[in-house]
Amino acid sequence: MSSLRRSAGAISRRGFVAGAAAACAGAAIAPGNIQAAEKPAVPPKDYRIQNGRIRQSVMGWCFDPMPTEELIEACHRMGMPAMEGIDKKHYPRLRELGMTPGIVGSHGFQKGPFHRDNHAFCIEKLREGIRTAAEFGSPNVICFTGYREGKISDEAGMQSCVDCWKQVIGLAEEKGVNLCLEHLNTRDATHPMKGHPGYFGDDMDLCIDLVKRVDSPRMKVLFDVYHVQIMNGDVIRRIRQYKDYIGHMHAAGVPGRGELDDTQELNYPAIMRAVVEAGYTGFVAQEFIPTWPDKLAALRHAVRLCDV
Repeated sequence: MSSLRRSAGAISRRGFVAGAAAACAGAAIAPGNIQAAEKPAVPPKDYRIQNGRIRQSVMGWCFDPMPTEELIEACHRMGMPAMEGIDKKHYPRLRELGMTPGIVGSHGFQKGPFHRDNHAFCIEKLREGIRTAAEFGSPNVICFTGYREGKISDEAGMQSCVDCWKQVIGLAEEKGVNLCLEHLNTRDATHPMKGHPGYFGDDMDLCIDLVKRVDSPRMKVLFDVYHVQIMNGDVIRRIRQYKDYIGHMHAAGVPGRGELDDTQELNYPAIMRAVVEAGYTGFVAQEFIPTWPDKLAALRHAVRLCDV
């Protein structure tokens, strides 16, 4: 090929790339596209879940200071079967509406069984949570590893966690309730509920190993898509890989733990389709922190997005 032809070809290719880039840039700044990004389609106030293949819940703390009673009624209108992260004094109302707590709380994520000095406290709270879950028809109780403490090695901390959970798993089996170990990210230090620097169970593979060591069908993981994406990524592959160990799921936008809109990096419809295809039938709780002025509009948007 002559130098002239090579030059012309190079110019042509450069011209094509430049033109394509300009076209993309033009599309990105077009007023219509900006409006679409800032104002995603939001279902009307009378929206109800249509497909129901994803059994959706919502984490109540995210919507503070909205009154819990108001949030319960809104979720019921949408046809959501569960709620969580609310005071158990509201559980009777959930039962009246045919709803259930998606997961019941226990000892919190900081003071956990990583250190043996915390065992008595954790065991008491876990047993209380199991009995409450059984009373109100919840399938799950949340549990955590807790934060690293002192000079305890990883292996010693893992064994301490397993020894603690084995003391309560018998009650969970008797009551037909799962213990769900939540994996949390340790990277985000911007907000006390966006990340948890110091938490031991920040690797999904480690959490799965812990669950396997307990060796009970009632010991599961809580697969929080937000935390998994930040720490491990490869979300859909991990859902498929660990489907038999997932007892509960949480959803939020990454980064920032905001809405499930196009300002974040995850494709939630694709993730939810993978959840359905994996045969998962547990709850998926919306646990994003709303940034929109209308928090219930943000919830309706997320619920419809996940109703694949």
